[in-house]
Amino acid sequence: MTTPVAVLGSSGSIGTQTLEIIRSDPERYRVTALGVGRSDLVVAQAEEFRPDVVAVADVDAAAEIGPRLPPGTELLVGEQSMADAARTADTVINGVVGFAGLSVTLATLEAGKRLGLANKESLIAAGPVVQRAWQTPGAEIVPVDSEHCAVHQCLRANEITGKVGVDDQVATIVLTASGGPFRGRTRSELESVTIDDALAHPTWSMGPKITIDSSTLMNKGLEVIEAHELFGVPINDIDVVVHPQSVVHSMVTYADGATVAQLSMPDMRLCIGYALAYPDRWAAPYGPIDWAEIGRLDFQPPDLEAFPCLGLAYEAGRVGETAPAWLSAANEVAVEAFLGGVIDWLDIAEVVDRSLQRWPGIVAESVDAVLLADQQARDAANAVIAERMG
Repeated sequence: MTTPVAVLGSSGSIGTQTLEIIRSDPERYRVTALGVGRSDLVVAQAEEFRPDVVAVADVDAAAEIGPRLPPGTELLVGEQSMADAARTADTVINGVVGFAGLSVTLATLEAGKRLGLANKESLIAAGPVVQRAWQTPGAEIVPVDSEHCAVHQCLRANEITGKVGVDDQVATIVLTASGGPFRGRTRSELESVTIDDALAHPTWSMGPKITIDSSTLMNKGLEVIEAHELFGVPINDIDVVVHPQSVVHSMVTYADGATVAQLSMPDMRLCIGYALAYPDRWAAPYGPIDWAEIGRLDFQPPDLEAFPCLGLAYEAGRVGETAPAWLSAANEVAVEAFLGGVIDWLDIAEVVDRSLQRWPGIVAESVDAVLLADQQARDAANAVIAERMG
């Protein structure tokens, strides 16, 4: 039986790796939809995979891409195009970057489909809204990012993959962090770091925004919030440890003291294949470990003084409602300002902190409420930056 799959964000790292995996087993999966923001890479992808539809969010880019698509492929255009494309498949891989991925998440879950989720913003910014859509019969989330995919696998050791009853048997979820390029540095040693320093990640090859988030440990804080939404475990029962080898991707400690961990060499194809094949295992090995070569595995607590963004994320996660959306939006503004040379690396956390103090308590009752919080947070962060520059 062939499974229809929509690959949205198909020109990005997750999207291209998803297509690589599907290419290896064309009898099992058929690509029904591809979606991009504006990349014309989708033309070559459409020629190869012959999807029913191609979604292009950018109107101007769509005008260039449309005439080059193969005959029989429908072009969907505009902000809602990828959400519409999601409804063509039984399994949707959401590799859309940023807040734009929320519509894909909601459309997939509201249609009662499986969502392979690589878009953090969906659950971080709009967790309460997504939770309501997740109640649709048949709706399923299988996380694609390495840490949450690892937790999902660890929970399977106790036959727990949903949220019901998880906190009765799970004592702690432990997310591992590589520590980024500044692992082990003190706050004073971080005063003069450059943009190039922050972009030099020792383990993963990622886009600039997430690489900076890794350097501040904000990415790990956002993952704490996401784990809370995915698995129903209280924020205070989710820990972070620094693990430089990036071989242990996450751990779950159960009420009886047993800890189950998922280990593999860093390879996102393992997580993508897991989401596609679940509850089965993908036949091709991605990230197998050579135990004779691995040597050692190290763990240490994060330094919250040097990396305060992690603590800010915990704070926003405990508050809930739209506070995580506010945190995420303010962080985006701060990271953009750092990459633009407007503020220093250490200022990122200060901008986020001062912005978070201005959160007005907006309840996450709808997508519109989340969008309002997102915009107001950006305004607040820009105001904080302007005050600093003044």
